[in-house]
Amino acid sequence: MALLGAGVLAIWNGIEAGMDDDFVEWHVLEHIPERVGVPGFLRGRRYVATDGHPLYFNFYETADPGVLTSPAYRQRLDAPSEWTRRNIARFRDTCRTICSVAASLGRGEGAWVETVRLTAECEPEAFRGSLAGSVLPGVLARTGVIGVHLLQGETAASQGGSAEKKLRSQPDQIADWVILIEAIEADALRSARQDAASDAALRRAGAGSSINRGTYRLQFGLTKAELERGSTAPEHWSRGA
Repeated sequence: MALLGAGVLAIWNGIEAGMDDDFVEWHVLEHIPERVGVPGFLRGRRYVATDGHPLYFNFYETADPGVLTSPAYRQRLDAPSEWTRRNIARFRDTCRTICSVAASLGRGEGAWVETVRLTAECEPEAFRGSLAGSVLPGVLARTGVIGVHLLQGETAASQGGSAEKKLRSQPDQIADWVILIEAIEADALRSARQDAASDAALRRAGAGSSINRGTYRLQFGLTKAELERGSTAPEHWSRGA
């Protein structure tokens, strides 16, 4: 569907070898619910790569980008739980970017997403107009594609420090622009990558030489409405049961 708000926090990360199970359990049972509970957060989703690096991609939709520098959110960033501390310290190859939603087209949610991190060779307004005017509608017209979204990275907002950021062993990367393409099957993403969303098509619209792609499968999603209904969640998972 069209994204729920005007802000997005987009995060790509790997995890220390052998720690995936604890990361996934923490992310589903504690971290995403905690974040979605912050005022202004609307939905969180997490994906795992089938083609691309790093292994995990997650993003949070917010009412506006300002939510992601708000006192309520900063309070969470500066008071991580012990479980959060263990997992954040295991992050590898992290790209974390606060974004404004420049365009969002489509209806429904796809089980697969292609993430495209890119730079622009032209002015932001011209690049946004070029992509939103022809490229994004052309991608959405591909069979099996149900949504396409253009995000503009907010560099200054993304550079702020926090207790959580200090736990990561490497500095965060920041994306200039991000395209998210949602589809019902991975084949639709591979097909779009060959024409409407190809590197050549993006460069004709003004993209720079650096285009970083990944194909990711949805693992978990949680909306503010689901959280506020108080739906039952397991306290823990029994591995191998």
